[in-house]
Amino acid sequence: MAASEDAFWTAGGETGLPSRDRRSGPYRTYRPDPLGGRPLVVDPTLSRRIGEVERSIRRLAGGTSGVDLEGLSRFLLRSEAVASSFIEGIAPSSANVAVAELAQTEDVQRVGDQAQLVARNITIVARATEELVALDEVAVDDVVRLQSSLIAEERHHGIRVVQNWIGGSNWHPLQAQFVPPPPDQVDELMADLSDYVNGSHHAPLVQAALVHAQFETVHPFTDGNGRVGRALIHTVLARRGLTRQAVLPISLVLSTLREQYVEGLTSYRYEGSPDDAAAVSGTQRWIRTFVEAAAVAVEQASDLAAAVGDLRAEWDERLSRHRAGRGVREVPRAGSATARLLALLPEAPVVTARTVERVLDVSYPAANAAVQDLAEAGILRARQLKRGTTGYLATEVLDLVDLTERQLASTAFDTRTSPPNRPVPARRQV
Repeated sequence: MAASEDAFWTAGGETGLPSRDRRSGPYRTYRPDPLGGRPLVVDPTLSRRIGEVERSIRRLAGGTSGVDLEGLSRFLLRSEAVASSFIEGIAPSSANVAVAELAQTEDVQRVGDQAQLVARNITIVARATEELVALDEVAVDDVVRLQSSLIAEERHHGIRVVQNWIGGSNWHPLQAQFVPPPPDQVDELMADLSDYVNGSHHAPLVQAALVHAQFETVHPFTDGNGRVGRALIHTVLARRGLTRQAVLPISLVLSTLREQYVEGLTSYRYEGSPDDAAAVSGTQRWIRTFVEAAAVAVEQASDLAAAVGDLRAEWDERLSRHRAGRGVREVPRAGSATARLLALLPEAPVVTARTVERVLDVSYPAANAAVQDLAEAGILRARQLKRGTTGYLATEVLDLVDLTERQLASTAFDTRTSPPNRPVPARRQV
């Protein structure tokens, strides 16, 4: 049965700390029930809502709604990475992050450390999630590798062997908001969680909700629990075929609706038997919170796709006017480097001619001509990346990333109605 357990904290010998941080005393840890075999009751109203939201996700991911969510996967992942970095106190601009992404394959100078960190996380989460999705079975070691790849400091790598906590003092858990299980219980709970990830006993959204809540409750690492917990949402939904490789901004919606998020997690952390009334209602409250966040994420992804579509239509008009003024064919051939580069920009908003040559597998003259065509049409803007290397930025895509994050940080998901409730990228000054 899930239960809180008494523990005692003995202060260390640190010097120079105020007395409030040098305290010893009792505190309570929380051990959740394992997920495997746990009975789950979902009332008919919530069950119908889960079905509705899952169908809306499938329509979105399948393109039957007129939206190509797969094509937006990298865009959404970039938006989530930038947003997550702001939540964690890292604040590079979207443009600098995009340049840092380019620097992973191109020789670029003066790329900031923070931008490199966010760009690295984008690549790692994309790669790791794809790898976790492709595995026949996800083991605890696979989750540990994901955490180690996301956390630069090796001293934080791996399953924790110390007690951690959330809130309160940095030096003791006596006034913490929540204290996860002791370290000697973590291995067993993580083995159970990985087994549950590999099953399909519950609906995909329910499984993702329970995996995320259980992971954040166990809090198995000394650092990176938030980032890994967010990646596991995408992993579960993709492994169950609900979103394939696309990224829905569910975790960003939960971050914005933080009060409901914390209340939902607190309700999930019941004590006693899982079939007690309090456990049933608490678990259902968390699932309902997660499902409604998923519903908002679908709406926001649809709006984003529409915005990208509007931008592409505007680019087409702009390019046609430019090419007409030059006296050449207004609409580039569908298979031309120019047309293919135009379609690539939402996913790769910073390129060089060499990038285009490599990614599109065309000659350098064709790649350079395509870049120049879009730059002269006002779709790309030149930026010196190093001596002899010019980058080209689709600044309107980067503005859209920032706008998306600002909207996702509004409790009304509309900054005209409600301002962002957490740090977000500033509007780019034109």
